Amino acid sequence: MNKIFLLCCLFAADNLLAQQLPVPANIANAFETGTRSKDGKPGKNYWQNTATYDINVNFDPATRLLAGSETIRYKNNSSDTLKEILFKLYPNLYKKGSPRLQPIQPEDAGDGVTVKTISSGAQSLSYRTSGTNMSVKIKPLAPGGEIPFDISFEYILNKTSHMRTGEVDSGSYFIAYYFPRIAVYDDIDGWNRNPYLGTQEFYNDFCDFKTAITVPAKYIVWATGDHTNSSDIFSPKYQQRIREAETKDGYVDIIDSADLAAGGITKNTTGNNTWIFESKNVTDAVFALSDHYLWQSSSLVVDKSTGRRTRVDAVFNPQHKDYFHVVSDARKTVDAMSYRFPKWPFPYNHETVFDGLDQMEYPMMVNDNPVEDRAESIELTDHEIFHTMFPFYMGINETKYGWMDEGWATLGEWLISPMIDSSIVDLYGVAPYARSAGTEIDLPITTLTTQEYGTSMFLNSYPKPAMGYLYVKDLLGEDLFYKALHTYIRNWNGKHPVPQDFFNSMNAGSGRNLNWFWKRWFYEDGVPDMAITKFNGSGANKQVVVEAQGVKPLPIDLTIFYKDGTQQAIHRTIAVWEKGAKSVTIPFKATKAIEKIVLGSAHTPDSNPKDNVWVVK
Repeated sequence: MNKIFLLCCLFAADNLLAQQLPVPANIANAFETGTRSKDGKPGKNYWQNTATYDINVNFDPATRLLAGSETIRYKNNSSDTLKEILFKLYPNLYKKGSPRLQPIQPEDAGDGVTVKTISSGAQSLSYRTSGTNMSVKIKPLAPGGEIPFDISFEYILNKTSHMRTGEVDSGSYFIAYYFPRIAVYDDIDGWNRNPYLGTQEFYNDFCDFKTAITVPAKYIVWATGDHTNSSDIFSPKYQQRIREAETKDGYVDIIDSADLAAGGITKNTTGNNTWIFESKNVTDAVFALSDHYLWQSSSLVVDKSTGRRTRVDAVFNPQHKDYFHVVSDARKTVDAMSYRFPKWPFPYNHETVFDGLDQMEYPMMVNDNPVEDRAESIELTDHEIFHTMFPFYMGINETKYGWMDEGWATLGEWLISPMIDSSIVDLYGVAPYARSAGTEIDLPITTLTTQEYGTSMFLNSYPKPAMGYLYVKDLLGEDLFYKALHTYIRNWNGKHPVPQDFFNSMNAGSGRNLNWFWKRWFYEDGVPDMAITKFNGSGANKQVVVEAQGVKPLPIDLTIFYKDGTQQAIHRTIAVWEKGAKSVTIPFKATKAIEKIVLGSAHTPDSNPKDNVWVVK
């Protein structure tokens, strides 16, 4: 065989292989069985299980005892016969002896969740717990079958060690993950047996929830879902304020300091009130309460084709002055998400930002600590609200793939924060990645989040994927990027995408094979490092040579500093590295004397920035 021809064939084969992404065996099986498809869409045999939850819970702030009962109807849409049902008891993170990756205060270590009774129909069931998992043996549940459960339970809410849930102060509480729920059974792993250890986040099915929350009458409750008995709870004046907030663009003080002092916010002011909320096709349901928080509200049209509105609330301690801006920042975030990034109508009827002790997202709710810095307050608000899309609307398995939700929220923060305040340059995580790139803790982004901890988990969940998404946005341009992203959203909202579904959807939506970038940025090791290695300064036609010292594809941004104080910006997308080039020659015209040339931009990390400046002599 002709040697030149052979070499060409080998090169072509290598190039073809370079365009294929790794597919783990459990995910490859999903393609083979038709639950997923290589065009990015759910396969013809795709399924996911679901349930309805009817929850009644009584919370006593004096003792922090949360006691509840629930009726669950679980639907097995899978092709498998189930002989056990796995439940999640997330509050068992605080149970003595439970494994955890974050320390808690000794006073918060208790008995965890006490499951007082569990039955299915008339049959009492036995169960076995291990950490936050509870296994229940059942009669075989065939594909397409349903099974009911009735469960009564209780536990003591943590007073300190506030990890996403717990007491905020002596009259305020954010209560999440409080009820026994059925774990996800999916086409990739079967049951989600990953325990909740306090670091990795969550993976839940899309279900319908009705929650009845009984608390002392002096407390106001906010929760996931529509408040269906608002007219039974609130005095007429406050009902009118809520209606006004839901129908007008302006801002409404639903509860102010004078209202708190005067009392009479609820019709019943003694004993207890029961608040009822309902939500459909969401992955979780949480609630919060306070006896001394202000409530500011507004709403806006999030879908101009239908006129649908979303109400945005900020509920907070008036001592926290930053929170007086939060309702405005939250409203601007919802507006930006609906029309500017990701340009998708905000999917829920309301969004409540609650003044808490964490920085955590939930369906229709945010638990955000107060902060002193104005820019930090904006960045925190828009980051957590952005999670509405990822993971909740998109049903992402955060436990395994933190980068599929935190990366998008980080990019949302980078882009939306300066829309709210043009002085903000949000560089969250960029410098830490540049410092850590190439070290032992710098793992490929697609490393399972369950296998990471500390800085490794932070880098791979937040800044590194955000940069990857940003560079693809730059590469494709606005129109094509949104076409690709909206293809992904349409394919997988309300479902459970895995990494290959995302990559395949973006490729299909853009009409471009981006695997060369996905592989190098998300799957492979390597450092982000570029250098200016040559400058040709003769005449008006100049040339700068930029060399890739590392293997990570980065956009090129050159700033030409002229001696008269003016500047010129030159930009190239990551497309310059698509064919495997090791260096790029960039021509430009200059009729003025050049002082220096600087390589780099705000969201472009460089593990060795010393060779990014060329001083012209």
